[in-house]
Amino acid sequence: MTSAQSTLSIFALGGINEIGKNMYVIQYADEIVLVDCGVKFADKSLLGIDVIIPEFTYIEENRDKVIGCIVTHGHEDHIGGIPYLLNKFNIPIFASRFTLGLIELKLKEHKLLRDAQLTEITADSRLEFGKMAVTFFKTSHSIPDCLGLVFHTPEGKVVHTGDFKFDLTPVNDQSSDIHKMAAIGQDGVLALISESTNAERPGNTPSESLVANQLEQQFLQATGKIFISTFASNVNRIQQIIEAASKTNRKLLFLGRSMKSVTSVAIKLGYLKMPSWMLIEIEDLTELPPERIVIVCTGSQGEPLAALSRLSTGSNRDIKVIQGDTVIFAASPIPGNEKDVSKIVDNLFQLGANVVYGNSSITGLHVSGHGYQGDLKLMLTLMQPKYFIPVHGEYRMLHIHRLLAEAVGVEKGHTFILKNGDVVDIFGQVARQTRAVAAGDSYVDGIGTGEVGDIVLRDRKRLSEDGMLVIVVTISKLDGSIITDPDTISRGFVYARDAEQLINDINELAKTAVLKFNEANPFAMKRAVKKVVDQYIYTLTKKSPIILPIVIEI
Repeated sequence: MTSAQSTLSIFALGGINEIGKNMYVIQYADEIVLVDCGVKFADKSLLGIDVIIPEFTYIEENRDKVIGCIVTHGHEDHIGGIPYLLNKFNIPIFASRFTLGLIELKLKEHKLLRDAQLTEITADSRLEFGKMAVTFFKTSHSIPDCLGLVFHTPEGKVVHTGDFKFDLTPVNDQSSDIHKMAAIGQDGVLALISESTNAERPGNTPSESLVANQLEQQFLQATGKIFISTFASNVNRIQQIIEAASKTNRKLLFLGRSMKSVTSVAIKLGYLKMPSWMLIEIEDLTELPPERIVIVCTGSQGEPLAALSRLSTGSNRDIKVIQGDTVIFAASPIPGNEKDVSKIVDNLFQLGANVVYGNSSITGLHVSGHGYQGDLKLMLTLMQPKYFIPVHGEYRMLHIHRLLAEAVGVEKGHTFILKNGDVVDIFGQVARQTRAVAAGDSYVDGIGTGEVGDIVLRDRKRLSEDGMLVIVVTISKLDGSIITDPDTISRGFVYARDAEQLINDINELAKTAVLKFNEANPFAMKRAVKKVVDQYIYTLTKKSPIILPIVIEI
């Protein structure tokens, strides 16, 4: 008979059937360990929303059972939600040295660093949590200090790979510890949780080292200033840019808040190596000829507020892209961002720049940090899991990853393709998926979180599509009689001067609705005005602007 006190449960609060918002839960009896807490960037349909983080309902309901959060690496989709998590629950955070450096930056910005419980871990660490213990192994990715996790539970070992590829010639000399992975697999793995981002791509992920030669060739051919855009967190790529700049006798400027923040941490901790003479500031630009300058910036994904976007429109006061400059995109567009990137590329061509952009397989200026099918199969072969849970991907990626698992020996029916919140319960080494917990999206608007719900988003959508009407009526506080006739203000619905008759009709309807009352009752009056005007406008125009009646008592 299954006992809730001795069941091993595995589930995601984010990161399944999506790219981003990664947060996973390993629970044995009354001990809960979280893995990562990331963000997902909002699309244009979520008006005014900056980022999306996991819903924390399950954590809130089980706060006394949560031991801590272990972070696999420092990308935004794995650490971006940590400030919002710690703002609600001050739980311990465990992460590698570089990852902790990036987390500290975020916590300092949110004024949470002083009280945070941060513990540095390495591939050789062992964490003891009562009935569970956690050990680690090194993986290769596009950021330093990435770790895979091994949960040692009374039911057996659960392995979480984190983001990975097998790069035998990594730029930062941080190779995947294949021998340790093989030993973990030989010892027996009950369940493997593995990322699926590139499950659709055959072969093996190219090595990061292949980019170095292409970068150097582009730098040798370039005239004028070089602008090169990549992810701020891709420290390996930035190291290659430094080396190409050094070989071509150029100095380096980091542009953009996130680029400056991440590189300052990487330099301070020794993950970026560059001679001090190479690094310059904006005020040094006028003292150097253009052919001695490299500007490294964010914006490779077409982000409207990133440095490259502002450069492409000429809105950066201090730096201009001019005829003869070279702009290099050292990152491929993430699916969905192509249109925004194309707009920036067009703008840069109009400024007279030589723009190097396009598919990474053509330009050779980017390789993925995520494993292709060959890498995923190698991980499965090394770990030899009894059960398999593909994560970190949309449904088709999870489905293909399941087929890869079956091809290398995972028994059919032993792979669980889940939704966020679906729980895999393991008891007596038998896994079942029969229940779910609360798991959804929380919207971050500015510095707030959880305050923007579906109703607010629906109102924003209506405002953007149909506009708003404000109807102001002044009444007597004594008897509710109208002192001043209604006045309607239109914003985004119609231009009042071009729709004078419509506005007059709305005013008359509002007046009639208010006159039906024999006493001052502002709340009921507002409701009556809203109802009659809403019906009239929809019948006439098939639009539903937000109607805001204001009743002033004098």
